Amino acid sequence: MNKTDLSKFNNDWYKQSSLTKGFVITVLWFIANRIFINSYLLIPISVKKTILKFFGAKIGNALTIKPLVNIKAPWNLEIGDNVWIGEGVWIDNIGKVRIGNNVCISQGAMLLSGNHDYKKEAFDLIVKDIILEEGVWIGAKSIVCTGVTCFSHAVLSVNSVATHNLDAYQIYQGNPAKALRERIIAI
Repeated sequence: MNKTDLSKFNNDWYKQSSLTKGFVITVLWFIANRIFINSYLLIPISVKKTILKFFGAKIGNALTIKPLVNIKAPWNLEIGDNVWIGEGVWIDNIGKVRIGNNVCISQGAMLLSGNHDYKKEAFDLIVKDIILEEGVWIGAKSIVCTGVTCFSHAVLSVNSVATHNLDAYQIYQGNPAKALRERIIAI
């Protein structure tokens, strides 16, 4: 590729994206995230919750957030009540990520709200929101891709990849994830 070909590429999406909140706030968040959230330090959940709220996250009651969680942009994060975020979860939320009540995101799972358009020469960034509705369970080492909604009480099994919306009360497995059976919740 020669120098003139590079003129087709621009990073305006990054300058205007919801990833950044201004240079100072973004840098302060990266430092706070590394020390308090994405760390093995024994930080009380109440402190983690306060820091996330300070940086713009909307958080309900009874959040459990384990060590080594990485959150890219807390100002793009909404978390409901009674949510469990397991060790090593990565919330790569360039776009909004909305997590409903009674959701479990198991260890090592990834929520990826950004991707690139491989069909375009400039490899444009694609940003779409991710929504995990009430009662959703994202299994360990699973990935929820850009623009996916996991409807009420859907389950994404261990090490699976959700590339499309997950229907309510269905259990999904595989890459790409396919519906296996209905989720029946005993009362």
